[in-house]
Amino acid sequence: MRYQSLSSDLYKRNRANFMAQMKPRSIAVFFSNDIYPTSADGTLPFKQASDILWLTGVDQENTILVLFPDAHNPADREILFSTETNEELAIWEGAKLDKKQATEATGITNIQWTPGFERTFHRLMAEAEALYLNDNPHARAKITVETRTARENAALRQKYPNYEIERSAPILFSLRAIKSQEEVEQMQRACDITKAGFERVLQFVKPGVTEYEIEAEFMHEFLRRGSRGFAYTPIIGSGFNACVLHYIENSDECKAGDVILMDVGAEYGNYAADMTRCVPVSGKFNDRQRAVYNAVLSVMRGAMQLLRPGVSLHEYHIQVGELMTKELLGLGLITAEDVANENPAWPAYKRYFMHGTSHFIGLDVHDVGHWHEPIQAGHVFTVEPGIYIREENLGIRLENDILITEDGFVDLMGHIPLEADDIEAMMVG
Repeated sequence: MRYQSLSSDLYKRNRANFMAQMKPRSIAVFFSNDIYPTSADGTLPFKQASDILWLTGVDQENTILVLFPDAHNPADREILFSTETNEELAIWEGAKLDKKQATEATGITNIQWTPGFERTFHRLMAEAEALYLNDNPHARAKITVETRTARENAALRQKYPNYEIERSAPILFSLRAIKSQEEVEQMQRACDITKAGFERVLQFVKPGVTEYEIEAEFMHEFLRRGSRGFAYTPIIGSGFNACVLHYIENSDECKAGDVILMDVGAEYGNYAADMTRCVPVSGKFNDRQRAVYNAVLSVMRGAMQLLRPGVSLHEYHIQVGELMTKELLGLGLITAEDVANENPAWPAYKRYFMHGTSHFIGLDVHDVGHWHEPIQAGHVFTVEPGIYIREENLGIRLENDILITEDGFVDLMGHIPLEADDIEAMMVG
């Protein structure tokens, strides 16, 4: 395995915390992701389902976790079902976890092979009164294919129609949002790798390079440092492309006088980093570009100071909007009259800053968490304000990942060059 695994003690605690919130005499089941086909005999790279990964650390397909804290037999309270390795499989694909390895990785002593799942699960359901099924209620999820979890859930609902059905996701949204020290350290590794990639790119950028060449420089550095690559599809947009929020073609030439917006982050051990930096193609910002850059930086720093335990995320975004309004007035992009006559549902600043400022980050780039609940210590958020001036072919967004603490925050990307002067100095030197 190319990344450093987290301890089995972490996964034991995660499962214990989840089971502590289950109803009496209830059983929960979690499934790994499918390997998704493309065409002919092609497949996409395997990406483990985040919830079963958070509960077990098993980064392997065809895995099932069953939790039954009130099972009569203590051996039935935690069961992991896994693929049985064999000589032929080892030759063609590589060996899978054996039972000893699975126990060492997860802390689960009852390891069974996946074909035995239905028989064992049916036996346990005779003791249970409620069934916890998992789903993906993420507000930004767009699901157009049937996942393994959805497929298995449908089969279980049909087979056990008279059982009370509960949902695992609300519990996991609360638990997964609070990052342990081990998780923070894994995220810090992802941020450190992202830093190395950015510093490499600063030495590479010049007029005439293409956006995809910059993407390749990041990928080279990420892979050589143990990452499996980008945590999400990278956005590398120069000139007007920086004003397209989800620009991912990365196909144009970077021209002298333009600014490149680079929204990239490395993955490490399935944990994500999410960084945005803007750099001048020619190595120097002009006065207008620097003014807009510094305005975004001011909002970013002000927003960081607002994120504290107990703060409402709804109120936070309103306050960030007020910070942005002040900067846009200073830049002459909006007027006092615009602000006085604004629609509260779409304030004047939204013309140039139309997206949210922060989102949860962790195993998923847009990680799970309850947006209607106050911020807590242990949450990790991005902070990513931006100003997009389409008529000037100029888009500036800056983004760091920050950990909320009891009395403030820790910037996991505080060591990555951010000031305009520092960016310029590293590009020319």
